[in-house]
Amino acid sequence: MTDPRQLRIVHTEASLGWGGQEIRILSEAAGMAARGHQVRLLCPAEARIFSEAGARGVAVTALPISRKNPRGVFALRRWLAANPCDVINTHSSTDSWLAALACASLAGAPPLVRTRHISAPIPDNAATRWLYTRATARIVTTGERLRETLVHQNGFDGARIVSIPTGVDTTRFAPGDRDAARAALGLPPGPLVGIVATLRSWKGHRFLVEAFHSLARPEARLAIVGDGPQREALEAQVAGLGLGDRVTFAGNRADVTPWLQAFDVFALPSYANEGVPQAIVQAMLCALPVVTTAVGSIGEAVQDGMTGLMVAPQQAAPLAAALARLLDDPALREQLGAAARAAALERFSLESMLDRMEAVFIDTVATHG
Repeated sequence: MTDPRQLRIVHTEASLGWGGQEIRILSEAAGMAARGHQVRLLCPAEARIFSEAGARGVAVTALPISRKNPRGVFALRRWLAANPCDVINTHSSTDSWLAALACASLAGAPPLVRTRHISAPIPDNAATRWLYTRATARIVTTGERLRETLVHQNGFDGARIVSIPTGVDTTRFAPGDRDAARAALGLPPGPLVGIVATLRSWKGHRFLVEAFHSLARPEARLAIVGDGPQREALEAQVAGLGLGDRVTFAGNRADVTPWLQAFDVFALPSYANEGVPQAIVQAMLCALPVVTTAVGSIGEAVQDGMTGLMVAPQQAAPLAAALARLLDDPALREQLGAAARAAALERFSLESMLDRMEAVFIDTVATHG
């Protein structure tokens, strides 16, 4: 950091869910606080990120901002009027709207930086264009492809948009002793395919289960780490295919590192709403070969045939073929895994993300002032 100024940074998050987006917010907030900035998160009291923030030492205040309504606007406006800050970093659609409207009626309001974490399309209407142009000082995307979409499809000024992939702690995620990890987790020996992701439809779990069922490897197992709204449907699918004794539902885990270290192959067959998923980067840092899709900005992390294998989304057959290829070829697994770790170490460190976000905040405040 060339500018020694300590910034007052406020993050807003309306989402009640839990996943890579929320984890990035807390990692970034904690990292900025460690660098001497004053950082606070504003979120609903009922959101999981509220309790997680406290557990991780991130300053947090509960506000009723889970819905787009006047109550949320007024709550944000009152808080900002009583607690001046230098910059606001918004993350979901709801809190971005609430913060923009609150600041529009507040004298001396701080500039807004909007982080776009996913590749969901943005509505093309006058109100949304106002939000992303006049109301927002800078836009950060978690992948270059997301940035290009905003520029070429939405027509937003590319000079105001920067791609900053989510950084991962490279000291925490590293290869380990596979046999020891499995023993600690109570997993039996044998080929193990794994996925770490919130159980949402677009993560593609159901296609992974279908692909796993078609593998001619009765000794192989599948571990599903994470929880979410699709769990009941996935458990029913697993039961219906007679895979109950070969599929482990691990639920949410505070530390997924041992699970990644236990896997032979990591799969994430997403078909929508992705930037660069943290779980893929974490798996790469653990030297795992990755089977995934070219959705969102995933292709910026995984190179087909070099650090992993790319397959068509929402199709079980090519996914099964890629899994079988890796399970049948230990040398290829090792080759891709080593290359994956090297690529992730070079491009997706936590410090790199913090450096670049810090520069965005400093530049935004300087320009706004």
